[in-house]
Amino acid sequence: MSTLAVPAAQAAELRFPPGFWWGAATAAYQIEGAVAADGRTPSIWDTFAATPGRTDRGDTGERAADHYHRYPEDIGLMTRIGLAAYRFSIAWPRVRAAGGGINPAGLDFYERLVDALLAAGIRPVATLYHWDLPQELEDTGGWTNRDTAGRFADYAAAVAGRLGDRVSMWNTLNEPWCSAFLGYGSGGHAPGRRGHRQALTAAHHLLLAHGRAVQALRAAAPGSQVSIALNAGAVRPVSDAPADLDAARRIDGLLNRLFLDPIFRGGYPADIQADTATLTDWSYVHDGDLAVIAAPVDALGVNYYQPDLVGAAPAGRVDAGTPYPTGEDVAFHPTPGPTTGMGWSIDPTGLRDLLLRFRRDYGDLPVYVTENGASFPDEVGPDGRVADPDRVAYLRAHLAAAHEAIAAGVDLRGYFVWSLLDNFEWAYGYSKRFGIVHVDYDTQVRTLKDSAHWYRDVIAAGGLPHR
Repeated sequence: MSTLAVPAAQAAELRFPPGFWWGAATAAYQIEGAVAADGRTPSIWDTFAATPGRTDRGDTGERAADHYHRYPEDIGLMTRIGLAAYRFSIAWPRVRAAGGGINPAGLDFYERLVDALLAAGIRPVATLYHWDLPQELEDTGGWTNRDTAGRFADYAAAVAGRLGDRVSMWNTLNEPWCSAFLGYGSGGHAPGRRGHRQALTAAHHLLLAHGRAVQALRAAAPGSQVSIALNAGAVRPVSDAPADLDAARRIDGLLNRLFLDPIFRGGYPADIQADTATLTDWSYVHDGDLAVIAAPVDALGVNYYQPDLVGAAPAGRVDAGTPYPTGEDVAFHPTPGPTTGMGWSIDPTGLRDLLLRFRRDYGDLPVYVTENGASFPDEVGPDGRVADPDRVAYLRAHLAAAHEAIAAGVDLRGYFVWSLLDNFEWAYGYSKRFGIVHVDYDTQVRTLKDSAHWYRDVIAAGGLPHR
């Protein structure tokens, strides 16, 4: 553990509303490890990570941060930081038994976790799907198979039946764009399939799964708060030229409106359907599907990291590996300014603009920033301290942008740092560190970074302390 001295809490410079949910987020496959424990079956990420060439250095989530065995210690860290809420995901392969049905031992683990969080005074915020589809379901078509949406509703009902009286909020899905377009379009994420039509099919079935899960949660746990976490983005044209404006329209449609419109307006964007008509006839959308997808939710979660600056690609240049259907002739430009260890632009105005856009286009719905954070190459110093000033600056700037949105009328009710712990960063393996807690993967020793101490002061002050 860090021996960094704990300063007294400071008065807030920018105060957030009373009852604001100060949180941190994680995902099951990225931190739990114990991939074969207590009846857990393989997920698509187990299969993908075990395939040579799919992840950096061949890293897998087999051990990760060993949270499955160390969750009491990790909850102790949350208490030290002062978290009001903890967003975690439930691993479908832990809960689903081999061949179908429910694995009680998997639900037992999450019951222990939820009860320990409540005992520590921390709100449990549970995500039902953070990309770890059971491999058995992928073998029957995965998200390109309509039946998977029904299996997801069954799973949601089982989890809510056990935990619905104690979970403060449910996220049905995390970033369905990534699941569909990276998993089934470009192949960069599990299950590693490629094809624009199947990506669009998967996107619809994921949304259908969301709608059916909302119904299942309402039935199994009346009174539960239900949401979805989208990696919506601020898409900006690189110029006012018609071709650049059209590129931004298309990317915004595929990243944002393809998911927001069916959930909040009950239909897919007509322009995106027209754009993709050569790829699909949309026959996977059945009568009644859109009404299911549009089942009312209690809040919207947004995961924000950077804006997108786009334009028309130079004549003759084609991006054959793009995850975006019809995006082969779109160029993505770096936003001027600093970047994170992922090479992502640091631009908090995108978060402010995105929150304002939600209110303008989709109504005055409660919103939570369900992920926001940055990767930097952190190391434990000789004194046991992990100095990460770039992350502190990143978080401060984005919280200030969120405060601007609140001041402009956005009903923002919570903020979850990504991530609580350094973890398995998907195809990047263990080469990227997003945590506010450093994890030594050899020893599993946890060390609070300076950003964790800074965030503790923010929480204690109820807002951003003076510099």
